[in-house]
Amino acid sequence: MESNRYSSPTSDGSRVTIGDVAARAGVSIATVSRVVNGRYGVSRTTIERVQAIIDELGYESSLVARSLRSQRTNVLGILVSDIEPFSAELLKGVARALRDTGFELVVYSRGMSGEGNWEQRYLSRLGGTLTDGIILVTPTVVEVSTGQPIVAVDPHLGGSTMPTIDSENYEGAVAATEHLIGLGHRRIGFLAGRRDLVSASRREDGFRAALAAAGLEVDPDLIEVGAYTAESAVEPSRRLLDRPDRPTAVFAANDLSAAQVIVTARELGLTVPDDLSVVGFDNIPESALTEPPLTTIDQSIQAMGSAAVETLIELIEHPDRHGERPVRRTLPTRLVVRRSTAPPSSGAGGS
Repeated sequence: MESNRYSSPTSDGSRVTIGDVAARAGVSIATVSRVVNGRYGVSRTTIERVQAIIDELGYESSLVARSLRSQRTNVLGILVSDIEPFSAELLKGVARALRDTGFELVVYSRGMSGEGNWEQRYLSRLGGTLTDGIILVTPTVVEVSTGQPIVAVDPHLGGSTMPTIDSENYEGAVAATEHLIGLGHRRIGFLAGRRDLVSASRREDGFRAALAAAGLEVDPDLIEVGAYTAESAVEPSRRLLDRPDRPTAVFAANDLSAAQVIVTARELGLTVPDDLSVVGFDNIPESALTEPPLTTIDQSIQAMGSAAVETLIELIEHPDRHGERPVRRTLPTRLVVRRSTAPPSSGAGGS
């Protein structure tokens, strides 16, 4: 029988129970349970009356009871290290893809304060009877131990067998670097991302390849690690710009790092784009609000979230359709030109 201890609170603060619904509708608890579970043996009139009372009282059946009954909760979990611009955009895409699917969502964030391997601990909390599958966003581990379907967005660098969703990181980085080269820049700095992620590795590869194709050498002194956050980009961006032979342009591996480059340039008395051109990667909404607005690579973050949901639901509902080869979906990227890039000014160092 359906659990009768979990639901929305009543006006006096107590939980609405299945017994409350039965009493208000003038039927037995067993009848309410049949209605909630979609079982036969209840007239259409009674179903409508019970459903009206359920809607009126805000009764919801227990997820645990539901999972014990059907082996499914119709709940998806998503693990993010923090709710920041990238994950916020991703969640918009996840929410859009969930509409009309019958699935619900629970979001777990460590708030950037957890220790290593935090995903495994949180998977233990979300797994079992709470969720049917989980999305990992920029995971810190290659593999996790769970019996549930898992999809990784922006996967960890390594031989993971998890289904993954990512973007054309290499191609996007090539386009960003070629844009700067096409403007006339020859001394270009690079602010790399998290070393443990595929995206960071591919973006650096694209940066190096574009320079090589243009006959330009990579100066190792002009490569710093920004690690994808504004805070971690503060010192690296200062090392790039506070030098006599500074670059005339910087390609940052994500928009948060690029925005910090603009802030650092301003602190050092440099004007963007007159003294320094800056390109980012992601096209988060904030990229259009920097001063000047940021030239960046759009990687369709919301579409990545939607693709993650679609892939996960497919794995949940049709597990036998997938063989040993992991699913991998790669979304396109495109250059978005704004006012943070321009040809190098005359007399700029290295131009």
